[in-house]
Formats: sequence, structure tokens, C-alpha cells
Amino acid sequence: MKKTFGDKVIDFNRSLNYTGALPNGFKVINPYKDNPETMKVMKAFYKRFYSDSNQRKFIIGINPSRHGAGVTGVPFTDTKRLEIVCGIKMISAHTHEVSSVFLYDMISEYGGATDFYKKFYINSPFPLAIVRISKEGKWLNANYYDDPVLFEMVKEYMIQSLKKHISLGLDTSEVYILGKKNADFIQKLNKDAKLFERLQVLEHPRYIQQYKSKDKQIYIDKYLIALNNL
Repeated sequence: MKKTFGDKVIDFNRSLNYTGALPNGFKVINPYKDNPETMKVMKAFYKRFYSDSNQRKFIIGINPSRHGAGVTGVPFTDTKRLEIVCGIKMISAHTHEVSSVFLYDMISEYGGATDFYKKFYINSPFPLAIVRISKEGKWLNANYYDDPVLFEMVKEYMIQSLKKHISLGLDTSEVYILGKKNADFIQKLNKDAKLFERLQVLEHPRYIQQYKSKDKQIYIDKYLIALNNL
């Protein structure tokens, strides 16, 4: 039986494992290995929204956060949005993630989760959560580009990961990059690996929610214009 787009994503997530080096003070969180329910809800999500073989456009984040995909296994989706919008309840965790709020407000205006996920696939060049230890000894979210040594250590893994994403059935003629700094680094990877023809940069949902919340509708409109190719 031919595998659907969703089946391929599930296989990809199931096989995720980072065994490379990391600088001191950083670690990688693999939610699929840490919490059996993450695997269960992730599978339910991709079975629900990706049970077809449609080609999709690629929206590229940075790397999962501890409270979004680092828990649910679904990019930019905390447990609230997973249950309320996607209809999939998670028992073992309850999270609120600011990027998820913006993304799902935008998805609602796009036409809802079913219509949106039929055309778009979201993931990250580094598909697992990265955390770093603070001076106070707390583990905090980290981005793959926060430290030049970290970027060099994960660079090849990210290129391989992006190639695997593309092999799921993605349109590489144009991709959407979330975050201007993220785009700078994706451009470096793209120059080396020649993955995508055109990169369109959009402000990152976290940045919009934290610093531009008064202008949120302007940014939602900007996303909708870009994603609809208007």
C-alpha cells in the first residue's frame, strides 16, 4: 500500500535521533523518546490532516520549543491548540506557547486547519528541541544559531534533515522562512546544498506576539498575502 504524506512524516519523526556533538551547556530534547503520548498525538495529527499524497509548500521554523512541538510533536502547536483546533487531546501535558497563538489565529483566517494543512507543511531544519543551561541552572529554549559553535556542529544534520523533509513531497520552488535571522542561516545552508529556488521571509510568530502584538492583524494579513501568492 502506498504511503501517504502523513505516513512519511510519522516515519521521519519516529526515526529522529541526534547523536552529534554539542557545545557545553546545550542539550537536545527528543519528545518522541521522552513521552510515549507525544508519539501517539503526533501520529493522530498527521493521520487526520495529511492522509493524502498532495504536494505541499514548506514553512520553515527554527527548532521546536519546549512548550510547543517539544511536547506535542507538532510544530507551532501547544496542547491547547492541539485540542481546541485540531481535536486531539493530550493527557500527560498542558502547555501554552505564544508562537502557537499567532499561528493558529492566522490559520483560522486562512480558512481553518483542514484547508491550511492540505496545502502547507511546517517543520524546522533542526527538528528537535534545543535547550541551554542558564547561570541560575535552569534549562531554557535555545535556537540552533544562538552559538556559532552549535551551528557548525548541527549544520550537516540540518542539511540532511531538510533533504528528508523535501523527500516527503514538498514543492521546493518557493519556501517560507519564519524569522529574519533564521533566514540568514537557511540561506547559508541553501547556498551549500541548493535545496530551494526561492526563499520568502516572514516575521517569526514569537517575535510578532511578543513585540508587535498591537499590529498582529497587519502580520496576519502579510502571512495570508504571502501564502496565497496574492
